[in-house]
Amino acid sequence: MVHLDKIYTRSGDQGQTGLGNGQRVSKLNLRIIAGGSVDETNCAIGLALANSTSPRVSEILVALQQFLFDLGADLCVPLPLDGDDSFPCRLNQNHVDKLESLIDYFSRETGALESFILPGGHASAAALHLARSICRRAEVDALRLHESECLNVALLICLNRLSDLLFVLARTANDNGKSDVLWKPGKGLLDVVT
Repeated sequence: MVHLDKIYTRSGDQGQTGLGNGQRVSKLNLRIIAGGSVDETNCAIGLALANSTSPRVSEILVALQQFLFDLGADLCVPLPLDGDDSFPCRLNQNHVDKLESLIDYFSRETGALESFILPGGHASAAALHLARSICRRAEVDALRLHESECLNVALLICLNRLSDLLFVLARTANDNGKSDVLWKPGKGLLDVVT
């Protein structure tokens, strides 16, 4: 368990921060940037949770927030060298399978899409769409890091599936898609009366 008796340490005042293994790196390091996007995803999920009216969706969102801390723990430490088990990877194919199972479950409830959807509807759905878009950025940030350092591949796949799950949960929060805001091609800014 973590014990923090002081929130500020002054150790980051020169633009450096610590990884999970104690290594000091620039706050501009790709690993730190990806971790920040994962944290931002978690914050948006918290906003969706605060606005949720569905106990089932709330249960999933709480679990996703915990899951994102595990994902962040994998992300904040470089992959261990062969034989080093001091920081084992937390995420694996079981996490990918669970995310896919949840996507399939909620997709059956919402039904097929007949149009593209605008981010909106109920407050919880709008927050879930925000979380989805931030999660997409987190995935891109992690992929940038993966171009120069090996990452747990399950982590990358989980970020991809998580954004899909957040999309489906947004539809669920919109009365199983009944309150989705549909894209109407050609109807928009030019139709606004001035």
